[in-house]
Amino acid sequence: MSWSEIRGHDRLVSHFLELLRHRRLAHAYLFVGPRGVGKRRFAQQLAKSLLCESSSDPIDACGKCPACFQVESGTHPDLILVSRPDDKLELSIDVIREISSRLALKPARGGTKIAIIDDADDMNDTAANAFLKTLEEPPSHSLLILVATDVETLLPTIVSRCQVVRFTALSTSDVVEILRHHGCDEGHAQRLAKLSGGSPGQALALADDNLWEFRQQLASRLSQRPCNPIELAESWRTFVESAGKDAASQRHRAVLSIQLLVDLLSQALRSAHGALPPDLDEDTRDIATRLAKRWNVEQLLDLLDRCLDAERQVDRRVQLALVLDALAATFA
Repeated sequence: MSWSEIRGHDRLVSHFLELLRHRRLAHAYLFVGPRGVGKRRFAQQLAKSLLCESSSDPIDACGKCPACFQVESGTHPDLILVSRPDDKLELSIDVIREISSRLALKPARGGTKIAIIDDADDMNDTAANAFLKTLEEPPSHSLLILVATDVETLLPTIVSRCQVVRFTALSTSDVVEILRHHGCDEGHAQRLAKLSGGSPGQALALADDNLWEFRQQLASRLSQRPCNPIELAESWRTFVESAGKDAASQRHRAVLSIQLLVDLLSQALRSAHGALPPDLDEDTRDIATRLAKRWNVEQLLDLLDRCLDAERQVDRRVQLALVLDALAATFA
């Protein structure tokens, strides 16, 4: 990975290259923006540029030395990478204390100690308050990078002590190019890019064949009159639970399935108004037409609201079975 491989954030790349060239980096940054747009990847590339041991270019990493390989694998002794554990709802004070104690140690190999804290907006208040001391009095030769999706959930005192760097969604063409690099054919890449909201991470997650098979089953059940909410809820729970035993994988699959449903309902609304996109694939066109006959515009709007509310509940760690049961009952 090099700076040239960071797609969709040219302005930010130029800005940080200038900071590196003139050695004007701040001690703490808050990278904030939508999920899956490359914030953590950007932070790791910055760490690699600072920790590289062989590059003749002071603003870019060689990508070949042991330090670069260790940054890529997350094993460099001067790089601290943390995120919320999959089985936890928060970043706890114990995690924050460990970061602070490791930052206090002298760099093992280079001149900089770097901490990248993913899911920083999942810090509980106790952890955030404990982290304030590190932000206010950072160890010398240290760099802190907090990665978050929602700046509003962070304590204002945390935000005020960081330089906020805002990441935006990527263009459809950039997402398509990234998908093609990962082996997607052009047609499928275009389809996924439009669904992703400008997030390559989201697009890659949607490239799961199991999701599209469930989408077909979901569309078939919703087209029935009447729709059996118990059968719908059971099949939905089974599909979500098949993602794995850990709660994070199940929540992620639940969100993706809801997002596919939101797209189908949105297309049904367009169908009801005779405004389906001309480049829409035949499969989605057929489903949208059937759903538009099943529910009127007012009902479709209400169903969309219920889906978006269910997605927020999953993000807030409400019990999945309850969320899916309630959503299935809505479609009855």
